[in-house]
Amino acid sequence: MEKCWFFGVLIVVGYGCFLRDIVGVEGYPNEDLIMKLPGQPKVEFKQYAGYVDIDVKHGKSLFYYFVEADQYPDKKPLTLWLNGGPGCSSIGGGAFTELGPFYTTGDGRGLQRNSNSWNKVSNLLFLESPIGVGWSYSNITSDYNNYDDAATDEVGLAIMNYCNYDGTSDNLTKSCKDARIDAQDIVGDYIDSYDVILDVCYPSIAEQELRLKKTATKISLNVDVCVDSEIYIYLNLPEVQKALHANRTNLPYPWSMCSNVLNYNNTDHDINMLPVLKRIVQNHIPVWVYSGDQDSVVPLLGSRTLIRELAYDMKFNITDPYRVWFHKGQVGGWVTEYGNLLTFATVRGAGHMVSYGQPSRGLQLFSSF
Repeated sequence: MEKCWFFGVLIVVGYGCFLRDIVGVEGYPNEDLIMKLPGQPKVEFKQYAGYVDIDVKHGKSLFYYFVEADQYPDKKPLTLWLNGGPGCSSIGGGAFTELGPFYTTGDGRGLQRNSNSWNKVSNLLFLESPIGVGWSYSNITSDYNNYDDAATDEVGLAIMNYCNYDGTSDNLTKSCKDARIDAQDIVGDYIDSYDVILDVCYPSIAEQELRLKKTATKISLNVDVCVDSEIYIYLNLPEVQKALHANRTNLPYPWSMCSNVLNYNNTDHDINMLPVLKRIVQNHIPVWVYSGDQDSVVPLLGSRTLIRELAYDMKFNITDPYRVWFHKGQVGGWVTEYGNLLTFATVRGAGHMVSYGQPSRGLQLFSSF
């Protein structure tokens, strides 16, 4: 299990709006067309992958993976998916763990269809950002010092022995920082922090099985809890990287789910994102915030309270009282809406990564947006 907390950010933009409109470069280059990924089932939709060159002079490029909608892509919206972390891959986390068209097979050397892929209703763009995540890179060392907004939960245990929190994290002692890292390492190896109701995957056992080309799959509540290990094997296969047009500079480190080469500013973890959401909503852009009701990383009660406070600050009335929504005749979760623009929804039985634990309910929620 990776040691970083991560969450996904999705942005849905208008119809017929594709890569060239998002990043200001020519989209759909022929050289980025994926003919077929190794072990991939036959599909009709197209896939593209490659690099968006942010700064050619300094060798600064972000890696992307684009998947057309399964049917009528020119009539479907485009969804941009960004993983948090800090420093986790939207290719590994979003595309191959949650909502992309494929999951890895149990031996980490092939692919199988995801019957609840979000490309059933939208074109999908996954971007590995910032520099240092996945295959995104720069020739400038300082580009790996990132001051990005991030969300995190503190791991208790040994931390409280060294950390005297006074409302800020500007002056954490070295002992405090070391304790936080140690606690995350210990807990992260054996506890699935993203979904507390699932069984756990023991990384050492899974990695040994995969090296022997055996199946590492371990199913818990219809979820493969060893998917991280399988994705690591698959995306580090030379033939897979060649098919994806990835790792063109032969990076000195392997692809990983969450980056070990980024230097994040720890104080950025506590940046308040509500002013950003407020500006978006003020421009009459609908915003949905959703949580799995088993999320132990960003608990739904906190998110629901913050959205309610934001609605109060914006003087929004409740336009849809807190109520149940249904999925296949069962409770799918709960939802409430403020001012016809700001919505908070939950997904029953899902953890931090909604479409990982509850893929069918996650797809219905997304389709309703």
